Amino acid sequence: MKTFDYYLTTNEEIGFVQACNQSIVYTNGLPKATLQELVVFENGEMGVILSMSRDQVEILLLSKSSIKAGMKVSRTGVKQEIPVGFELLGKTINPFGQPLSVEKTAESPKISRPIDISPSGINTRKRIEQSFETGVTMVDMLVPLGKGQRELVIGDRKTGKTSFLYQTILKQATLGTICIYAGIGKKKTDIKKIEAFFHNTGIENNTIIIATSSEDPAGVIYLTPYAAMTLAEYFRDEGHDVLVVMDDLFTHAKFYREIMLIGRRFPGRNAYPADIFYTHARLLERAGNFVLANGTEHAITCLPVVESVEGDIAGFIQTNLMSMTDGHIYFDMDMFTKGTRPAINPFVSVSRVGRQTQSPLRLSLSRELLSFLTLHRRLESYSHFSAEAGSGVKRTLAVAEKIYAFFTQGANEVKMLDLQIIIFCLLWIDHWQYTSTMEKDIATMNQVYKNSMEAQTLTKDLINSVNSLNELLLSIRKNLDKILNVFGIQEVKVGNI
Repeated sequence: MKTFDYYLTTNEEIGFVQACNQSIVYTNGLPKATLQELVVFENGEMGVILSMSRDQVEILLLSKSSIKAGMKVSRTGVKQEIPVGFELLGKTINPFGQPLSVEKTAESPKISRPIDISPSGINTRKRIEQSFETGVTMVDMLVPLGKGQRELVIGDRKTGKTSFLYQTILKQATLGTICIYAGIGKKKTDIKKIEAFFHNTGIENNTIIIATSSEDPAGVIYLTPYAAMTLAEYFRDEGHDVLVVMDDLFTHAKFYREIMLIGRRFPGRNAYPADIFYTHARLLERAGNFVLANGTEHAITCLPVVESVEGDIAGFIQTNLMSMTDGHIYFDMDMFTKGTRPAINPFVSVSRVGRQTQSPLRLSLSRELLSFLTLHRRLESYSHFSAEAGSGVKRTLAVAEKIYAFFTQGANEVKMLDLQIIIFCLLWIDHWQYTSTMEKDIATMNQVYKNSMEAQTLTKDLINSVNSLNELLLSIRKNLDKILNVFGIQEVKVGNI
């Protein structure tokens, strides 16, 4: 941005500050001002126009510097913009495109785009048909996602939501997707941890972090997710699939409420302004599966995060976001305290779009698995009567224990979906008698699959040759010796289920 004197000379309009209430400033003058236009004060600080009336202009400050009555203000004639370009990959920036890490400074992009724009129309969109892999087996099998889907991540604090986001970004960045992480009002230490994770896993060249801390002005924090979405739209238009993580929109809603209450907006439910639904819906509608002008198809997949309180997912902001997204993944505190990792409750989680992207085999497997886990949930209440339980109940409980062990993943661990389907089938035909043996063999199979083209080819051939779970189980029984030999697994007597 240029100086105050430059804009004053160029636009020949001046205003004077009448009053200042924390982050909101009221001025007179500026007859040609427009909404969302940037203004500059005589001390060099910036603001953006929120509303206008006959008598005054309401301005949202983008700094914490004090503004006093009588100070001069001038229009800039431009909307709030952010520099966009491939130069930002691997960088941590604020919503103005300025680097936050001194050691990662680089040449600034020469292209800028407005931060807040209207979502693309329906004529630019296409049905979601491609699957979106997270690398988390429980999600990929039970709550499948599609490219362009908006899936809410919800749960109490410290239930593993961040680990899931790490795993998803790691998987997608490995596949070549541009991943943008928007940290909204986060602690600076949390941002440093994310930077370290991207660096240590070698994916920083496919990632961008847009971050604000709780110390930043409320106006800057409010702009964070919009800046992230603008960047995503640039990379989409350049021919890339994009993943946007917004962590989290509950914090964003609280800062927006603060701004609006200071601006004397009429408070509604929980003191949130009446337009909070519109504010978030306008943001999330910018994600989706799009057809570009050249006919190619590219998607912006969005994972907004919202925090629940003591497992209550019926809060105002939580239910608002549920209604405007394509499903939600719920992290259960009870499951987390019992040691389940990830602590995702598949019976509460929903995906309204992802199942239409599944192949017949994956759809068959998902239904069979969810049906079995539902049966296990009913029988679990009888587990303390194990001495009196029949052999069928005991067998169901034993298999369920292996399935949950199969679902268990570390925070930095991502799994290949094709291989996990084969491993599940071995589990389903009761190949492993003991859970400890199964866990050791799964680790071996994961390692072999990464390094062996033969193992990858065998896995894909088995999966592509069938259309249902029963057909795949039959094929695996016939080729069991070959599978065990390729993956270096010791043969165990196979039972029936």
